[in-house]
This record gives sequence, structure tokens and C-alpha cells, in this order.
Amino acid sequence: MKILQLGKFYPIRGGVEKVMWSITLGLAERGIPCDMLCAKLPNDGPDPDHRVMAEETPEGLVISFSPENRVICVPAITKKAATMISPAMIRWMRRHAAEYDIIHIHHPDPMAALALRLSDFKGRIVLHWHSDIVAQKFLLKFYKPLQDWLIRRAKWIVGTTPVYLQNSPYLAQVQDKTVCVPIGIEPIIYDEYQVQEFRNLYPGKKIVFALGRLVPYKGFDSLIDAAAILPDNYVVLIGGVGPLHNTLQEQIRKQKLEKKVRLLGYIRNEDIAEMFGACSVFVMSSKMKSEAFGIVQIEAMSCARPVVATTIPGSGVSWVNENGFSGLNVPPMDAHALAMAIQKICSNPDTYQRFSDGALERFATCFTSAIMIDRTIQLYAEEDYY
Repeated sequence: MKILQLGKFYPIRGGVEKVMWSITLGLAERGIPCDMLCAKLPNDGPDPDHRVMAEETPEGLVISFSPENRVICVPAITKKAATMISPAMIRWMRRHAAEYDIIHIHHPDPMAALALRLSDFKGRIVLHWHSDIVAQKFLLKFYKPLQDWLIRRAKWIVGTTPVYLQNSPYLAQVQDKTVCVPIGIEPIIYDEYQVQEFRNLYPGKKIVFALGRLVPYKGFDSLIDAAAILPDNYVVLIGGVGPLHNTLQEQIRKQKLEKKVRLLGYIRNEDIAEMFGACSVFVMSSKMKSEAFGIVQIEAMSCARPVVATTIPGSGVSWVNENGFSGLNVPPMDAHALAMAIQKICSNPDTYQRFSDGALERFATCFTSAIMIDRTIQLYAEEDYY
């Protein structure tokens, strides 16, 4: 059995790419041949952690875990509407698709879908439905015939939560071939000394942490409004970069919250663990169905940090965070509810410990990398999953 993970970008930044990378690496550790094909822009080299394994080839950058487990990064011309434009991906697929028994394509990615369609691949297709196309409604009109073909052609359609699979209008007629495989990760490990050093920057404060691209659907404006309601012994730290940086900074200035809210900008991978370790509560304030799962939630849970998330209609975010157990869920765009939930979790040591223990248990029983890889291998190995 030889597998190809198909779609998205390199370097690894977003949730979909992280899932592809984790599956590829997890299968390599189990001795199962698996490659990952993605696209990268000309100026993007290998991540520092991957340079030893990386090699430039005529077909693109290749990162090898072993002779049978590689990440192939073909060149893209440009990136438009969150999609790499890469004729090289089409050429690569036409040359190599027949080498694989199963192609596991990650949706939404129009470039990957087109490359698969033009490859004339005859084997089994697994379609990983990370989310509906929500923001790009105009482009969906052109992409939908290809999306419909993918849905018909797939043997299995994998969703990250049962909620999203059940509520996607595009999957309503194919529920019999949908399978839920929640995203799994390795637990975040932090250094206690470095965590304490960071906490010392905010003496006497309860740290509320949020992490994500500064884009509208993340709802960081509501979190800033919530900060204005929180008592002065709280500080809200928002990590990430994006087009709304100046807008959010102006919101902070107008509300005179400079001492209470900080935009941290880009956080290096090696520093993120300390941020999770230092915070009291992690907040996911997203407000649109574009947020389908929220990997950062389970990263926080792996550190035994309670989560405050939002009940986005049709999204799996509030399924990931079990209300009353691993944290609390509140309506999206409700700053008051966000602030009250944060304070409720931190109201006293016993309540906080209960949510902290629940968060860690929720992670360990549902969202580890081992669980995700086990279920994925079962899916590949069986013609009938159930």
C-alpha cells in the first residue's frame, strides 16, 4: 500500500498543511510508504528544521524522512484566493499518480483537485473535507463541478468532526460514505523555566491567550471588546499576523486598552509552547464557519489549559471544546459572554482545576496523533470502514 497526501502549501503554516504533514510523518513512523505533494512559491525555502532532509531536484524541493516517505514541494507561479497556481503540480501528477494505490486529497484546494482530475488516476481516492468553501463564493461557482466530481469519485469522505460532516450542504446526499477522523497532534511540551520567565513579564496577571491569523473570521475584535470588560488583573495576548493588524491596534488605542491587550505579531514555533504554558485560558473567538475545527484548541488542551470557544452554526469548533468539561462555549461576536466565561473558569482554584483536568482528558481520549493515525490506517486498509 502506497499513499499520496495531496494539496495545500509549503512551508507548513495552516491547519490543513499540519494535518497532511502529521499523517505523512505518522505513516512513515509505522513503516507505511507515504508521500506528500504540495506547492511552494519560488522564494520559499525549507523550514530550518527540515534543511538537513531537504534536497533541490528538477521537479522541486524534496524532504525525505526515508526513501519511501517524502514531501515533494513543486513550484507555484503565484498564490491567488488562498490557492497556489502551480502547473507543475499537474505535470507531476500526470507523471507519478499511477505509482500510488490511494490518493488522499485535502479539500478545499482547487489546484490539487484539478491536478488529480487531469492525472487519470485509477486507484482509490480519500477526500479529506476540512471545510466548505465559505468566503470565496464567486470562485465556488467555477470550482463546484470539480468539487462535485471529487465527491462522486471518493471512496470515503473524511471529516474532522461529526458536526461539520452532518451540516455541510455539499455532503447531504453522501452521508453513507462519510467518516469522522478528528485531528490529532503530539502534545505541546514546554519548559517550566521559560514559562515562568514569560509570566514574570506580567506579574499578578491572569494571561488570556489567543492565536491565529489577523483576519475577519477569527473574531479578535470581540476578544478585544471582552478585554474591556475583564477586571484589571487580566491581560489578553493575541499572537499572529494578518491584514487586520492596524485595524485591531486602532481598536485597542481607541478603547485605551494598551496595558491590557497586546498584539504579539508572529510567534516562532519554538516559542509557541511557552505561550500555551504561560496562559491561564486559551480563547478561540472565531465567528464564521470558515473555522471548522481549530487545532489551536487541542494544542491548548494538551497543556491542560481550559478553552473558551464559540458556537458557530454548522462548525465543529464547539464540538472539539466540550462545554462544561474542557472549557466553555459562548455565542460568536458576544464580548460580554466571552468575558464572563473567562472569569467563570478562573473564578476559584477548584473550578479552574476541574476545567484544566477536563481539557487534558479531552485531548488524551480524542485528539492525539496516535489516535488519528490508527483511524487513518484502518480507513486505508479496509474496503468497508464500519
